[in-house]
Amino acid sequence: MKVVLRLLMVAALICVTPAVWAADLTGVWKGTFNFNDADVPTTLNLKVSGADVTGTIVGLPTSPEDIHDGKVAGDLVSFWVSTDYQGETYKLVFKGQIKGEQIDFTFGTEDGSWGTSLSVKRGDGAAPAPATPATPAATATTTALDVTGAYKGDWDMMGSQVTSTITLKSAGAVVTGTVQNGNATPIEIHDGKIDGDTVTFWINTEYQGQQYVLQYKGKITAGQISFEFGLADGSWGSALTGKKS
Repeated sequence: MKVVLRLLMVAALICVTPAVWAADLTGVWKGTFNFNDADVPTTLNLKVSGADVTGTIVGLPTSPEDIHDGKVAGDLVSFWVSTDYQGETYKLVFKGQIKGEQIDFTFGTEDGSWGTSLSVKRGDGAAPAPATPATPAATATTTALDVTGAYKGDWDMMGSQVTSTITLKSAGAVVTGTVQNGNATPIEIHDGKIDGDTVTFWINTEYQGQQYVLQYKGKITAGQISFEFGLADGSWGSALTGKKS
């Protein structure tokens, strides 16, 4: 009889273990992931019912995004979301390992062409957490004010020198403006941001009848910005140092 009771207790523990993990996931989880050398704040709002996970993610290009096919199995959680980036829709697949009050995710495109990692910790969104970096943010704003202006420099295009004028206007950590190559029509920049002494943005440009996205990353120093720029897949790139005029 004792043996039977022990077996029943073990069976009961096995049955309830997934439910315990599931119950622990319900709530708000916060962290950051790296994209184009910038940290992107991310918030997961999770709700668990049995082994099913639902909720939303805030921090992707289109937010909030609904979670699909969410599942918990032991200390593992998985789901996927759809998001738009530069006019294209992507399916991002998330796989996470639960470690108490933290979940370590790897996620990326379904075909494996892009991926990154994300660690989130449980949080209720209270104000004290972001209060600490408030003072450094003022420094970033000061740096951003220095970026406003026109920066002119040369870069190499298949052995030929091209003169570009990058005209920037910053408001806090947000940057707008244009890139003009030679006498061509100025091209509007997108998603311009300043993080410390680094400015990033991207542009749409045309070459030999094809449309391309060029990503720019520049290091800000006194009176100039040293840019590296090129295609997102790294198949082509160049550099220019733009001096403020």
